[in-house]
Amino acid sequence: MDGGTSKSSKRADYASTKPQADGAWVAAVEPGSPADDAGIEVGMRIDAVNGVELRDIIDWRWEADGEVAELDVYVPEDDETYAATLYREPGQDWGIDFTDVLFDGIRTCVNACQFCFMAMLPEDARASLMLRDDDYRLSFLQGNFVTLTNVSDEEVERIIRCRLEPMNVSLHAISPDVRRSLIGRHAARGIEVLERLLDAGIEVHGQIVLCLGINDGEELHRTLDWVESHESFTSLALVPMGYTKFSRRFSSSFSEDAQASREVIKLIEPYQRRARERYGITRFQLSDEFYLDADLPVPPAETYDGYPQFYDGIGMLRSFLDDSAELCGQSADELQAIYDALRRKGLRVLLVCGEAAAGVVRDLCERWACVVGTDELGVAAHPIRNDYYGGDVNVTGLIVSCDLLAQLPEDLAHTVVVLPEVMFNFDQVTLDGDTRAHIEETLEARGAQVVVAHTTPHAVIASLREAVCDCD
Repeated sequence: MDGGTSKSSKRADYASTKPQADGAWVAAVEPGSPADDAGIEVGMRIDAVNGVELRDIIDWRWEADGEVAELDVYVPEDDETYAATLYREPGQDWGIDFTDVLFDGIRTCVNACQFCFMAMLPEDARASLMLRDDDYRLSFLQGNFVTLTNVSDEEVERIIRCRLEPMNVSLHAISPDVRRSLIGRHAARGIEVLERLLDAGIEVHGQIVLCLGINDGEELHRTLDWVESHESFTSLALVPMGYTKFSRRFSSSFSEDAQASREVIKLIEPYQRRARERYGITRFQLSDEFYLDADLPVPPAETYDGYPQFYDGIGMLRSFLDDSAELCGQSADELQAIYDALRRKGLRVLLVCGEAAAGVVRDLCERWACVVGTDELGVAAHPIRNDYYGGDVNVTGLIVSCDLLAQLPEDLAHTVVVLPEVMFNFDQVTLDGDTRAHIEETLEARGAQVVVAHTTPHAVIASLREAVCDCD
């Protein structure tokens, strides 16, 4: 399963525990809206708009684009379907929210990727984590990366007709034999569909999961040459394959080979240079892990083209570093106030993060200490080693409860523990199945004051201010 979102989104969800949708069920109705005026209520199901059956939120937006909408509405209490007509003023919303964006279920993956993370999960992982989605609609709606290997000709025409762009596409390799080895017997279909979309001018953000000795080196050159020849590629992200201790195929990656990471960085530089000369953008982007693994500084912000693939790990560290510098340069009074409150109350702060982010979190703490003029800030990064997955898994978003609770001190009296929001899915559950409420309860029993914050310097500081500063 590939996944990612743009920087404008808070984060990508993973494996929601809610059941898959089986229709366009109404989750909320805005009071006084056209839907409310027509008698639409929570728990009803919209089956069709203007005679067109609804497969997903795209159909809803496409078909209900005018000022009048004729709905077929199923009412469970009556076990009957009724007609309803909605009217609205120009620019007015219909006032309906649905339980999901897909009304007919998720398109699942037909591939057998060598590097599939689903094949590297522990046997006791919850069932929802094993759902391998590969749905082109979630590529458009949520930024998920898809291979296009399960897309029908009718769906290709729909993408083109409705201009469902940008599409986020996992490419991995261009040579047929390498693609088949990496992805499986449906690999050729993905390229066929991708070329049709590119020929139609559909904007594409691409991704390559780079596997050491498989699709790097000369094969990577071939793939980059192919992308370079297609202008509809707005960006291409290269991310290193990650593996867990449960993998039967891989036991190493770029994380254990600094020289291999440096070779990838060197290989991509001419493509980046030509893209900047031709388009004014870098276009070809490397994930932060390559620079960490190579022990090299991450590039400046201007090379990231506005971070189109932020949640694919492209530019997260640079963004955090720059935001820390901005915060410490512009918010000295706020940082001083929080520091004073911590000192007055005798509190220390632990900023929980993955091992990959420890350096940039420490950079924030060091900058903050300089602002307030102290060597004893009392605020520190607390990286969590990922024993649950093992391998080279070290990102903040994959922190699990069992590792967190095992590696935080038993005595947390006078301690503010800042947890990263990204370790929880939309259901507030961690990847090992624990709930946010239980984690907070456990840490509070150890004496901690628990804060959950989005993983940006500004959000962390705002959450700390709210937690420790006395407000009127």
